[in-house]
Amino acid sequence: MKYVFIIAEAGVNHNGSIELAKKLINVAVESGADAVKFQTFKAENLVSKSAQKAAYQKETTDNKESQFDMIKKLELDVNTHKELMAYCEEKGIMFLSTPFDHESIDMLNELGLKIFKIPSGEITNLPYLRHIGSLNKEVILSTGMADLGEIEDALDVLTTAGTDRDLITVLHANTMYPTTMEDVNLKAMQTIGTAFNIAYGYSDHTLGIEVDVAAVAMGATVIEKHFTLDKTMEGPDHKASLEPDELIAMVNAIRNIELALGLSIKKPSKSEIPNVEIIRKSIVASCDIKQGDILTEDNITVKRPGKGISPMRWDEIVGTVALKNYEADELI
Repeated sequence: MKYVFIIAEAGVNHNGSIELAKKLINVAVESGADAVKFQTFKAENLVSKSAQKAAYQKETTDNKESQFDMIKKLELDVNTHKELMAYCEEKGIMFLSTPFDHESIDMLNELGLKIFKIPSGEITNLPYLRHIGSLNKEVILSTGMADLGEIEDALDVLTTAGTDRDLITVLHANTMYPTTMEDVNLKAMQTIGTAFNIAYGYSDHTLGIEVDVAAVAMGATVIEKHFTLDKTMEGPDHKASLEPDELIAMVNAIRNIELALGLSIKKPSKSEIPNVEIIRKSIVASCDIKQGDILTEDNITVKRPGKGISPMRWDEIVGTVALKNYEADELI
């Protein structure tokens, strides 16, 4: 049974095109991800006209363009949301979108969004957190740039506003695109889970897939990863996203690790039980032994197969009397 919820983060990699968005949904479906996620915002509600771009955005988009102008082109209106949600339902994948303002929260709630993803940038936005908390929906909270105190404050706001704590999963994250390995700090993910006794996961902005696989091995129940049709496309996030074959490889690797983790009980697996008699050893005669001889370290030894007396009983057998004749290599 699958227990890691994998979010294929399309984000704004649709470049404002509904056809491109549908192609991204197709890729997410083919990869085996559980959900495909976009971003919902009104540029006027999100950034001021004078807001600067992040350094990585300046490198991947037109340097003369403001942050406002950049994201204005990436808005998805309500009808586009409806069309994409219907397309996701048709394709059998969950539609998700991150709201960045109050108007967007209300729109997604009215459209019946099942899970609300809170991005790292809103973790200190009390009115925003209170608004989402009041919905009592499932919440996934990203924590890029945050320390434990800020995570605690955000959780308090969400739960006080009305969201059951069991509905919240906290994601460790780093907001640099791409994140360098020395900045991943993956052990902090487990610190979050332990500190707040809460489900945890990882929102990844590294270039590869190995950190996502490691996160699953360390107990992540949610993995979020950006993907694109082509890393060379124009736009702020394409460069730090996985291409379709990489997304497929990541999902396959995670599903394999899920299977490999198994249960906490240490016992022989069903497939290896037949190996017990073949690979383990028994006490055998090291030479011909006559009935009545004393069994000693000189006339018995340990060899395969494991059908006879276990070598763990060696001390019990040494010093006893042979009850029959034995040939060399015969099981005692």
